[in-house]
Amino acid sequence: MSTDRILLTLGFVAFWVAMVALMYWGWKGRARRQRDAIGELPQVPSELGKQLIEPSSGLYVGSTVAPSWQDRIAVGDIGFRATGDLSRYERGVLLERDGASAIWIPQESIRAIRTERGLAGKVMSKDGVLVIRWELPTGTEIDTGFRGDDKSVYPSWVSEENA
Repeated sequence: MSTDRILLTLGFVAFWVAMVALMYWGWKGRARRQRDAIGELPQVPSELGKQLIEPSSGLYVGSTVAPSWQDRIAVGDIGFRATGDLSRYERGVLLERDGASAIWIPQESIRAIRTERGLAGKVMSKDGVLVIRWELPTGTEIDTGFRGDDKSVYPSWVSEENA
């Protein structure tokens, strides 16, 4: 193997490492900038109330600062995609994620439930993502997206909000 080839390979490896490091620093910087606006997420209460919508399995696609569908939240583990189950109770919405903390959306915090084409950089077919807009205790509104395995449950979520 020639010296030129070795140097070229080392150059590409160094470039790749630098790009990964820049992405990591960018993600950490975003989390630092968002920390005050996001604050602490609501804890899952011990009593959820009557179950209104059965759990639906799917993919948590992420949460974004409303109204931007691409401004992904990087604070804590809320910025990472995960499979999980979404269910609705009298007191709010519970998103139980595999390998990550549960997300509790209190009923009084919900501003709208709708379907969208995409959220947090995840683009689907028309009405492929169920999006819940809600207000955090800090006053910041965020959109939380869930792509259900069975999209036929979406109308019950949207009509429940409008009822």
